[in-house]
Amino acid sequence: MRVGYVQFGPAFGDKERNLARVGEFLGREQADLWVLPELFSTGYQFASREELAELAEPVPKGPTTQRLAALARELGCHIVAGLAERAGKALFNSAVLVGPRGFVTVYRKIHLFYRERELFTAGNVPFTPVEVAGAKVGLLVCYDHFFPEAARSLALAGAEVLAHPANLVMPGLGQMTMRVRALENRVFAVTANRVGEENRTGEPLRFTGLSQIVSPKGEVLVSSGEQGEEARVVEIEPSLARNKRINALNDLFSDRRPEFYQALTRP
Repeated sequence: MRVGYVQFGPAFGDKERNLARVGEFLGREQADLWVLPELFSTGYQFASREELAELAEPVPKGPTTQRLAALARELGCHIVAGLAERAGKALFNSAVLVGPRGFVTVYRKIHLFYRERELFTAGNVPFTPVEVAGAKVGLLVCYDHFFPEAARSLALAGAEVLAHPANLVMPGLGQMTMRVRALENRVFAVTANRVGEENRTGEPLRFTGLSQIVSPKGEVLVSSGEQGEEARVVEIEPSLARNKRINALNDLFSDRRPEFYQALTRP
């Protein structure tokens, strides 16, 4: 299975330009599964909820999801992409998954970061992997990387690959935690981060790049720099993520003792 990511800098509000840019990158390489950044089609720093509502789209009937599905059909691949979703009055920071046969699923970001909490509605659907090109793929969005329960829930449900659209702004942290998530769950992880800067609210944001694909051993198989736009692809063997054994006597999942994993009450 060939998996890849696109690292680029979206132009805020210019969906046509951002979709065209992604299409250019995907047309240069062949992959079974592509991962695009969080909010790839709109940019990230919304000045108000009203602005977000204007740029958000329904899923799967919205034009961005439909364009991605057409691109997936044309290229014979699956695409995971972060976008702003409108569902009734609710606005979600979502990741859609489309393939050659069209829309597959949508994941609505459960852990909202910083001022996202003032704009978006938190997702409330359990983490559930889906079948993609013979592998089980689980979706996370950006700040979800900080929560080991998110990746573990997907891994326990059979996920072999974590697709992680991101707009990371804390240098190196998301890249480090995703290596740990891959290692502690023995899964592959594809983080597609964006580059560039946005300063639309008086709070400058610099996005950190360093997109990466990580093995079940926590090894970085391929990565990009802090700046610059590119697409990278690597061949993986998803079956390697089905082996949770550490040695002849230890298995990451069968050694779990969930009866002792009690939530602590915060003082």
